[in-house]
Amino acid sequence: MDTALFDPEATRRRPIRRLGGGRGAIAPKPSLPYFFTTLALSGLGMGLVIGLPIVDGTLSELHLQGGVAMFIGSTTGMAGAYLALLMVVLASRMPALERVLGQGGVIHWHKRLAPWPIVLISFHAVFLTLAYAEVARKGVLGEAAVIINTFPSMVTATVALGLMVGIGLISVRQVRQRVPRESWWLLHLLMYLALFLAFAHELALGPSFVRHPLARESWTIAWLLAAALVLVYRVGYPAYRSNLHRLRVADIKCEGPGVVSVILEGRHLERLPIAGGQFFEWRFLTRKMWWQAHPFTVSALPQPPYIRLTAKGVGNFSRALARVKVGTRVAIEGPYGSFTTFARRRNDVLLIAGGIGVTAIRSVLEDLPVKSRPVVVLRASREEDLVLLDEVEKLARHRKGIVHQLIGGRDAVRLDMIKTLVPDIAQRDVYISGPESFVRETAAMARRAGVADEALHQEAYRI
Repeated sequence: MDTALFDPEATRRRPIRRLGGGRGAIAPKPSLPYFFTTLALSGLGMGLVIGLPIVDGTLSELHLQGGVAMFIGSTTGMAGAYLALLMVVLASRMPALERVLGQGGVIHWHKRLAPWPIVLISFHAVFLTLAYAEVARKGVLGEAAVIINTFPSMVTATVALGLMVGIGLISVRQVRQRVPRESWWLLHLLMYLALFLAFAHELALGPSFVRHPLARESWTIAWLLAAALVLVYRVGYPAYRSNLHRLRVADIKCEGPGVVSVILEGRHLERLPIAGGQFFEWRFLTRKMWWQAHPFTVSALPQPPYIRLTAKGVGNFSRALARVKVGTRVAIEGPYGSFTTFARRRNDVLLIAGGIGVTAIRSVLEDLPVKSRPVVVLRASREEDLVLLDEVEKLARHRKGIVHQLIGGRDAVRLDMIKTLVPDIAQRDVYISGPESFVRETAAMARRAGVADEALHQEAYRI
């Protein structure tokens, strides 16, 4: 393998055509009219869904025994199920939706909505049980046992609720940080199973559906469409792209302590619509790794027929990359991410990398125009941890930029030093990439220095 393959000088000699705009182009922000239209349609859908229990007569039954609890249980159940439907649509990563919200916006809304379906559906179960217990004049636990054992589809619905609550608890940040990504990924997939198990219960017992065939059919069609979006954009399209490019591992190169670059060879990579700073979900088709996909940023723009990712061995999957055999087939999903030059709003740019965050910074730097005069700050505890340093320096030099190195412990090297190194930081777009804590602290420093939120771009890695 040619050791100069991804050398920045070689990159200039072997340009490639990429889709979605030229280098240094600025992509438009998500369209506000389309955003508000989407928001209005989502709100209208929520209104219709919540209105179903009222139309069904639940509101008129408030004065009856257990009526209040029944009404709360019905409305929270419908609202929770509708938000779960929106979550599935967001999880599909449908391109049209990403153009409306932006790729970062899709992830943002997915995270913001995530707790609410679980909370509302849990309320649904609790309040309906209270309503039935009040009517039957029985204890809540005894009535819960009767409901589960005698009502149709209630066993599967109970299992579904248990899965949802369990996933919700594991998603709490303090717990989530202690769960290996491989385990989290598998648990996250169980949410689809939970929604599937709950669906039959909704149609069989939901008062808004039992006597309303049109509502039942509309609800079924909505869920089938959401499932189709997931299958098309998370399964079908990645399978098509993987088959088109047919990536195989061509070489494994050690870049530093615990850091390796995986160079892959494929076909038609000039047709790959990738921008510097974006990532793929990579699936290495070996006996132990095929079942999971992990996100890694491309550490260099493709040079057909080659593309490269660089990763630090911090988990079981990333450590296993160093042992992957040459010739291993690799499937991809993506590219994803808005940490690109298309998000740039100003001419001047500051790029800040902490540790392995240099991978995203290096590929963004490669996408900047010649003579754009970027400033790059590389942060590491030890000099040997500055991987890809030679490439970053060459790329910056070719763009008439400068590279600063901040090496040492946190006590010796403080992030506020960046404001001294780059006194015009408030007039620049600032790109920050690295571990979550580093990105969070550096972003806070940048805001204190006067950088506007619209000029602040972040890519955090879980270490």
